[in-house]
Amino acid sequence: MNYSELIQAYFERSVALQWYWTIYVIVIGGVGGFSTLRQRPEIVTAILVTILFAGFAYKNLGAIVATAEERQAILLAIKDYPVSGSNAADIKRVRDKLEPKMPEYDVGGAQYFHVACALLTIAFMWAKEWQRRKPEMPPLTGAK
Repeated sequence: MNYSELIQAYFERSVALQWYWTIYVIVIGGVGGFSTLRQRPEIVTAILVTILFAGFAYKNLGAIVATAEERQAILLAIKDYPVSGSNAADIKRVRDKLEPKMPEYDVGGAQYFHVACALLTIAFMWAKEWQRRKPEMPPLTGAK
């Protein structure tokens, strides 16, 4: 791979990483909306949605970690790319401007955040389920 192909691969992995996070946020919103709009308490549905969401979150986290590790490997290849040959001046100029703007990805922090969001989503879903099970209180009427 030449230097420009490495740069292109880095940004392709960055876009893929962003898409995994976008899909995760959309699914969290869908689970939240589903939990909020349901009228009747149904324990089987709540268990099924919990299992499906947990499975999705697990696979999504795996994709995020794998993509982030690929991105990190490409970043290391970019930084180790030799500046030589006929286009050495161009590579050096691009490297000086671009590489400082290419941060390393905090995979551990992303994992903790992802798991925390998944647990909060499941907790929200079950809180809404338990709220539906609570008997409604009669409306307050003016006491005389």
